[in-house]
Amino acid sequence: MALISVQWVLWGYSVAFGPDKGGIIGGLEWIGLRGVGTEPYEAYAKTIPHQAFMLFQMMFAIITPALITGAFAERKKFSAFILFVLLWATLVYDPLAHWVWGDGGWLKKMGALDFAGGTVVHISSGVSALVCALMIGKRRGYGHQPMQPHNLPMTVMGAALLWFGWFGFNAGSALEANGLAVSAFLATNTAAAAAALGWMFTEWMTRGKPTVLGAASGAVAGLVAITPASGFVGPVSALMIGALAGVFCYSACNFKSKLGYDDSLDVVGVHGVGGTWGAIATGLWASKAVNPDGADGLFFGNPGQLWTQIVAILASYALAAVMTAVILKVVDAIVGLRVPEEDEVAGLDLSQHSETAYVLGGGSYSEFSGGGGAFSEAMRAAEAKTRVAH
Repeated sequence: MALISVQWVLWGYSVAFGPDKGGIIGGLEWIGLRGVGTEPYEAYAKTIPHQAFMLFQMMFAIITPALITGAFAERKKFSAFILFVLLWATLVYDPLAHWVWGDGGWLKKMGALDFAGGTVVHISSGVSALVCALMIGKRRGYGHQPMQPHNLPMTVMGAALLWFGWFGFNAGSALEANGLAVSAFLATNTAAAAAALGWMFTEWMTRGKPTVLGAASGAVAGLVAITPASGFVGPVSALMIGALAGVFCYSACNFKSKLGYDDSLDVVGVHGVGGTWGAIATGLWASKAVNPDGADGLFFGNPGQLWTQIVAILASYALAAVMTAVILKVVDAIVGLRVPEEDEVAGLDLSQHSETAYVLGGGSYSEFSGGGGAFSEAMRAAEAKTRVAH
């Protein structure tokens, strides 16, 4: 949040939403928010201050690279993380946001529909997460040691916050309190509920028991899938989109083990697959009866919209995959991507930050500050323990 807030003010917003340069990128006329004032701006914010629109879009820019981190958790250097986030936001997120939402963006002019971030946020982060997982490699012990979520109540709390917060993203993308905002609100909640049930029942049938982790994951999958469609579909369509998202994303997350890549938090299966399905579903169920400024989809007599959505998906795939690979290579050459094995064994809390998430047995992370003494002893003990386990 700190990194992208600064980047967005200095140059990110201008690159994403500034005056169009050939449909590909925004110009630097708004660098440092020069000219971005409190008056409404016709191209983006007809009813709200331009700066309010800028701040709203900033939150999308913040959450997107944060999603990617779930794919490489527990193995990336903090210095590499900072550099990666800044480069990725500038070279992937900002141009893609201009393509889809910017005034003059080529995908927007082509008629691609993305109400609140299916391509810009979820496909871009999901594809980039896959590239990161493949290029950085698996965690030590992955596939041989249990790596379950360490705190299920926190997981449920986070899912609840996401479900609630998503109303701000999707309904808020109407940019005013009107009927379209209400429609997007209803579609968002309906899809999340249907996906939570879809994932849960699929898991129940295949594994014999439903889990709260599955229901929480399903809710997020539904929120992801409805994001591009939320301002273009009715409640029954949203129910179908969500229910199928629960099934598709559950299957994708389970298929990960067969493909062998280590995506720690299933960013690919939930955001990549869910975002792709949502963008396709928008081309199927979009209706001008819901949003006259949108388009009809295949099921409402316009098969061309589905093709437009597929082009937008493929363009998002290409930009995210190629640029993420390039950025990772550059970052690796400058500071290195991955922590040494002993740092990974000790844990990134200790090795990268000299602190711990939990204080147990009366200890304190201050004992480990400075990287010497007890810190080194803890790392040596962890490494010895790992060698014994191997």
